[in-house]
Amino acid sequence: MKFSSRVIYGMRAMLALARTHGHGSTFLKDIVEQEGLPGTYLEQLMVPLRKSGIVLAVRGAKGGYTLARNPAEISVLSILEALEGPLKLSECAHGSASCCSDPETCALQDLWNEGSQALIQLYQGISLAAVLERQRAKEADPIINYAI
Repeated sequence: MKFSSRVIYGMRAMLALARTHGHGSTFLKDIVEQEGLPGTYLEQLMVPLRKSGIVLAVRGAKGGYTLARNPAEISVLSILEALEGPLKLSECAHGSASCCSDPETCALQDLWNEGSQALIQLYQGISLAAVLERQRAKEADPIINYAI
């Protein structure tokens, strides 16, 4: 399984918004500059995040984007699902007949479903605030690489 650029860029934007939570709105251009992300693409990513109730778009001179809730109340899973839809390892895990000839007796279907459920549980249990804490810890104590 590999996350798409939608998820990676979206999570980076969400971390940028989490950093400024409680201090007003953040212009998209500021996130683009900070994170080195493509502006037009980031604008597109904000639409499903807004529709999912994760971010708010604020109009006007002091406008921009802000988190709709406290970062501690936003799960990584909610962000992933807003950007990509339901988290699943395979269509097979959800009974797709295109996966195998007899989904009712396919052991792989159960295996893929168990993996999907484990990921869902993992990402549901991690808040945006927790990811921001991890980021800040890494920035405060970076690993120095002395490779020659």
